[in-house]
Amino acid sequence: MDKYIDLIEQTFFFPTEEFRVENNELYFNGVPTMELVKKFGTPLKITYLPKISSQIQKAKRIFNEAIKNNQYDGKYIYCYCTKSSHFRFVLEEALKNDINIETSSAFDIDIIRHLNARGKLGKDTWVLCNGFKKHQYTKNISDLINGGFTNVIPILDNLEEINEYEAMVQGECNLGIRIATDEEPKFEFYTSRLGVRYNDVMDLYLNRIKPNPKFKLKMLHFFVNTGIKDTTYYWSELRRFVHKYCEMRKVCPDLTTIDIGGGWPIKTSIHFDYNYEYMANEVIRNIKKICDENNVPTPDIFTEFGIYTVGESGALLLSVLGQKLQNDKEEWYMIDSSFITALPDVWGLNQKYILLALNHWDKVYQKAKIGGITCDSMDYYNSEAHINMVFLPDPPKDERLYIGFFHTGAYQESLGGYGGIQHCLIPAPKHVLINRDSEGKLHYEVFREEQTSEKMLEILGYSD
Repeated sequence: MDKYIDLIEQTFFFPTEEFRVENNELYFNGVPTMELVKKFGTPLKITYLPKISSQIQKAKRIFNEAIKNNQYDGKYIYCYCTKSSHFRFVLEEALKNDINIETSSAFDIDIIRHLNARGKLGKDTWVLCNGFKKHQYTKNISDLINGGFTNVIPILDNLEEINEYEAMVQGECNLGIRIATDEEPKFEFYTSRLGVRYNDVMDLYLNRIKPNPKFKLKMLHFFVNTGIKDTTYYWSELRRFVHKYCEMRKVCPDLTTIDIGGGWPIKTSIHFDYNYEYMANEVIRNIKKICDENNVPTPDIFTEFGIYTVGESGALLLSVLGQKLQNDKEEWYMIDSSFITALPDVWGLNQKYILLALNHWDKVYQKAKIGGITCDSMDYYNSEAHINMVFLPDPPKDERLYIGFFHTGAYQESLGGYGGIQHCLIPAPKHVLINRDSEGKLHYEVFREEQTSEKMLEILGYSD
């Protein structure tokens, strides 16, 4: 008889650093998932906070080793991309690791002020302000600079944005320029809508920044939507960007930093072969080689990792309410939540996450499709990253199966409308934070209870 544990062990190198099985129950980063289910119920979102710090420290170590190995004359500076998850517990955990911040909206600046007031973030923290900006955003950025934050860099996304800082910033102001990258050949358009056109960068500096004593061009910014991948497309865009840096550095001595954006991937399958060390080394080696060829100083390098920082800290634990055989071969496992509300990237982007049973690892497995509880035909999950199907244990009729989707910590709450109206009025799950004390003992904290009908009715205008 083929057991579920046999399938997993034969398909993957299992157990892993994060996952192991004891008494036919799953442990995630040493956390007993069935203990969580018994204590807090399902559906349940969890955030394992120590993973955030370990991811940051891993990236710092890898990039600093690459700098040392290539004898690179420049520093590595880690930024967290707040739009991946704005929650207080995420920012406060990340900031324990001497990091900096990348923002994308006016309200992000209010978070910066709040963290500063609580002593979690100093006024010398690098704050990189990205995005195509409305007036409130540029005003908040200007107020931050005028309020004594010394390392705020507005990243110009278009030619007119500089007018806002010229009008509102009282003293000197460092600036960055985002360079519009070409999209992948298979994309629907050729060039990113974000950033300044490649051929306009020099004119923007010479005509608007250099003549104005208020401004210094400090940074060039670069981002590829596909992330930092070992592809001809990525290396071509990176080299084109570094050549532009070299061209600009020859006329602008203030230009000492580049931002290569985000895009380090996370594990969406237990089978994961991305070589972080190789990629960091190649990034550093390419930048140094091009700078040396052009006889310009190598810049300090910023990254702004969001998904990488917080993604692997999150999980969604669910109960299988029942099984339905809809024809001769389609077995449906119906869960107690919805992919559209709890994991919207599954529905919107066909995103895959690590899916594992929490219990019944000693039972026979079968092919299944997982159905969400809404009435929407697209509320389902039927394939994994490594194979075009899903296998799960077949539990005894009188026992419940629990399953978990792992590495779900980035974007899902904001995309799902956390705290607002959910599709079919399915409530947002209870959310529990998990931490360890100095002795390694686990501690649980309920961050939010499951969303109530009263809260939804109030939003919908039914409360008196």
